[in-house]
Amino acid sequence: MQHREIQLILMRQLASCLSMPMLIVDPNGDLLFFNEAAEPIIGRRFEETGPIRRGEWSALFQPIDDDGSLIPREEQPLFIATDHRRPAHRRSRIRSLDGTVRQIEGIAFPLLAAENRCLGAAGIFWEVD
Repeated sequence: MQHREIQLILMRQLASCLSMPMLIVDPNGDLLFFNEAAEPIIGRRFEETGPIRRGEWSALFQPIDDDGSLIPREEQPLFIATDHRRPAHRRSRIRSLDGTVRQIEGIAFPLLAAENRCLGAAGIFWEVD
């Protein structure tokens, strides 16, 4: 079992208790966890996917703008939160793992420890009608 910072363990515990869709990434942007509330939007249970590497999960969900163009990784909120260590917000469309295209909106924020050390980021998102 890989060692994780206590803050990430606690954040995962918090996320698992929330009814708001939430996901957690490590400092590299690898998806570590998404909660049960996120499963209908993502299109699969976390137990079925497990952790997903940064480039792989961006490719799976194919985030697109309103004009249909792919959103570059550098403009995606979780990238901004981990690489620039600041919160970010965006509305986009994704293709869920069940094949459904969904419009979502969300925020991502960095998880910073002492001395501004980045532990990863958390994202809270919701489906937009």
